[in-house]
Amino acid sequence: MVEGTELFEIIHTTRAMRRLKPDPVPDALIKRILEAGQCAPNGANAQLWRFLIVKDRAIKQAVQVWYQRAFDKVIGPHYRSSAPPPGMDRERYQRQAAAVQYLTEHFHEAPVWIVACLEHGTQPPNRWSGASIYPAVQNMLLAARALGLGATLTTRHLVYEKETEAALGLPPGVHSYAIIPIGYPVGKFGPIRRGPLSTIVYKDRWGQTWEGD
Repeated sequence: MVEGTELFEIIHTTRAMRRLKPDPVPDALIKRILEAGQCAPNGANAQLWRFLIVKDRAIKQAVQVWYQRAFDKVIGPHYRSSAPPPGMDRERYQRQAAAVQYLTEHFHEAPVWIVACLEHGTQPPNRWSGASIYPAVQNMLLAARALGLGATLTTRHLVYEKETEAALGLPPGVHSYAIIPIGYPVGKFGPIRRGPLSTIVYKDRWGQTWEGD
């Protein structure tokens, strides 16, 4: 555990940890991660978030079937046909693709999943719904990093949303927004690799250069 790690170091080293050990994770650590998520901002402070903790291997295997199918039909072809993203060369991109495939094949072996959901009731999800759940997800990712645990945000199960939410046993009116597999990491944290700010930040008008980079 590295509780003294400085905030910006945590932010700059919280990369997607897709290779996880199957060793059990104490509930006390999961509780701290959930408490961090609960501190996040959300619309009108309505706190409509719901978090499903999944340890049951049979449930995870039922979801993994669809997770694998989404990889075979969507994610795998994307990696094979796409150029490396900003800040990453071909070799690193191939290593990322290998890690994604590893997660796909071992998704059900992660000791703990946190399924981040919102309770919509009779109202359908809309464009701003994620504003009330994704800040909580990011808080939980940072908390996991601070506790020395590996985690990643994945939404791939939503390619087969109905099938995976049925496998998860979600009731009517509740929708999942992410699954966070959590475990002790294989490998090291960080650093995060991104392109330069100058390619994504504008000043006052779209396309006008921001001088702060």
